[in-house]
Amino acid sequence: MSSLSRPMVGTLAIALLAAILLLDLARSGAPDLFSAPAAIALGSGAAPEGAHCSGQ
Repeated sequence: MSSLSRPMVGTLAIALLAAILLLDLARSGAPDLFSAPAAIALGSGAAPEGAHCSGQ
């Protein structure tokens, strides 16, 4: 094999990425989207206690 063409390298890269994702999914299982934290979490909602940001 002399050299790989650009389309072949792209196809191999996508296939490798898909194989890694499928292996990860097979080993850990699908994530539970209902118990996952929000995608944009701006805080827990709990008031700060005893730290420098508590204002005390």
